[in-house]
Amino acid sequence: MQRYFIPPERLVSGKAFIEGDDARHLALVMRARIGDRIVVSDGRGRTVLAEIAELDKTKVTATVIEQLPADAEPTVHVWIAQSLPKGDKMETVIQKCTEIGATRIIPFLSERTVVRYDSHAEEKRLQRWRKIAKEAAEQAHRDKVPEIEAPMTWKQLLQAASDADAALFCYERENGRTLGEQLKYLFSRKAEKPVRTVLIVVGPEGGFTEREAKEAEAAGIVPVSMGRRILRAETAGMVGLACVLYEAGEMGG
Repeated sequence: MQRYFIPPERLVSGKAFIEGDDARHLALVMRARIGDRIVVSDGRGRTVLAEIAELDKTKVTATVIEQLPADAEPTVHVWIAQSLPKGDKMETVIQKCTEIGATRIIPFLSERTVVRYDSHAEEKRLQRWRKIAKEAAEQAHRDKVPEIEAPMTWKQLLQAASDADAALFCYERENGRTLGEQLKYLFSRKAEKPVRTVLIVVGPEGGFTEREAKEAEAAGIVPVSMGRRILRAETAGMVGLACVLYEAGEMGG
């Protein structure tokens, strides 16, 4: 069944109002009809089953039939901080990490970021990223759309890391601590406190510099190895995210 996210103010008084591209998609692509049923979410955890009452390519009005359980979201919130990769790879990161279950995605600029950052084009690109996240969340039948942040500087990211219960730094030169070992500790009884938010920091194609590694560790971000194989920049975050959710018991673990 088709699922659509709408702003909370459009899910009121027993009605769901769908406009813009989603209304066009329902009317022209899905060829929906009066009486068809759809799933609608306000993006904040409220999800309902609704029946289409009025329909055209600019606006769809649906009557709420019942509230559905909002149980698709992981209990552990995973934030993916991704140094901006080349080309359209960031779009892939956002799409796949949304499908897997990330709750927040933070692009950032590091020393070896090769992407030219154009502040004038930022808003347009951010809108596209958020649209990709919304569509991926709909496809994955999630109850919430992850937050997609505007690109941060390295310094801003280090400051933001303190908001997470645990922060992990994927570093290919780390020879001691592995991601698996650290996750087993974080979700064990030995951990100092319950972990509800995990930040995973992923570098650019050229990796992090030694200076960045030292600054990250000084900020409380734990360096971890992801194994003997070197993962591509756009792959590491997805793998780390899946590992966290598995260890937390969110993927059958």
